[in-house]
Amino acid sequence: MEVVEQHPSRMAQPEYRWPAVVALLVALALYAFLPNEIFGGQRFVLVGAGLAFLLTLSFVNPHRLRRQTRWYRMVSVAFVALLVLINQIALVILVYKLVAGHHNAPGLLLAALQVWVANVIGFALLYWELDRGGPVVRTAWARTEIPPADFRFSQDEDEATIEEVAKGSSARVDWTPRFVDYLYTSLSNSMAFSASDSMPLRQRTKLLMGLQAFGGFVILALVIARSVGILD
Repeated sequence: MEVVEQHPSRMAQPEYRWPAVVALLVALALYAFLPNEIFGGQRFVLVGAGLAFLLTLSFVNPHRLRRQTRWYRMVSVAFVALLVLINQIALVILVYKLVAGHHNAPGLLLAALQVWVANVIGFALLYWELDRGGPVVRTAWARTEIPPADFRFSQDEDEATIEEVAKGSSARVDWTPRFVDYLYTSLSNSMAFSASDSMPLRQRTKLLMGLQAFGGFVILALVIARSVGILD
């Protein structure tokens, strides 16, 4: 596993790995404590695979994300995509249970929160892995060589604003989006059902954000309806 050398034109520091690790651990914990009626014992296969992935990530990039090969990136994207896919399956099961009037209503409402939070984290990790070639490429390659961006952040166009805002722009300080930026994008998309400060640029990103927003809307609508039914 070789270190990706940073291009002389770049000033951005390689990203720390711990924010993504913490987020993934939270998502795995949410899966581990899901009720058995949502996912049975097979959910622990995903938890085990996630822990194995985290160990690999810690070995390859102990502190900052500097190392990457083609196979490592393929595995990273595939695992995060699998996490998102499984969460969509959990969402479908949850919707069925809520619509069918399952007797354990309080447990299902708690499960809805778990699935919603895991969905936010899963999509945040997917956006983080896909945008501009991933976290290693974003800070190491020359801007002219980075793959097309999936998102346009406000910092990408702030260089023409007033000085105190322009100081943090991509053009001035080589700003690059970090995991927290994608987590906020994912969270706001799940809550507002639309893009906030970061706009999707590519069709795949628009489809993913649309899928995420629709899932969040369905969970919210059914949870509200089920809660009203419990109160009645």
